[in-house]
Amino acid sequence: MKMLEANIEGLALDMTTNTPVVVLSPKEIDKVLPIWIGHAEAWAIAMELSGVDSNRPMTHDLLKRVIETLGATVEKIEITELKEQTFYALIHVMTENGEHQIDARPSDSLALALKTKATIFVNEELFNQREGESSAETPEMPTDPESLRERLRKINPEDFGKYSL
Repeated sequence: MKMLEANIEGLALDMTTNTPVVVLSPKEIDKVLPIWIGHAEAWAIAMELSGVDSNRPMTHDLLKRVIETLGATVEKIEITELKEQTFYALIHVMTENGEHQIDARPSDSLALALKTKATIFVNEELFNQREGESSAETPEMPTDPESLRERLRKINPEDFGKYSL
């Protein structure tokens, strides 16, 4: 599988499900990948994107500290596949004994990648999924940036709360 380096383009709130959406954009092609995530993970990602620190360590801060305390580093994270409307990810951790791949949710992986400055990679096939290959849990969302931007422009900005696009 070909992995593309990607960035977090932004966060939005899908008004049809009242669920946060993180939008990934690869460096090599002009498409986007929306992934519906939980509110806690969206909050962690939004704080990191905004450069805001919490008063006490959040879960992703704790995980980063544990990894660093054990003398390991997060090398990269990969969003690998979509099975039955669920995205899968791997966190690549380097220790003195070599690299370890840890199965994780994409939302946690992305938050940890931001905390550790690790590179984000996404399976190229995920950007090529046909529209309509979704479910009620993950509503149909366009994969081209302009269509996604247009859909998100129609949402009332007050509905975004702490999230920004």
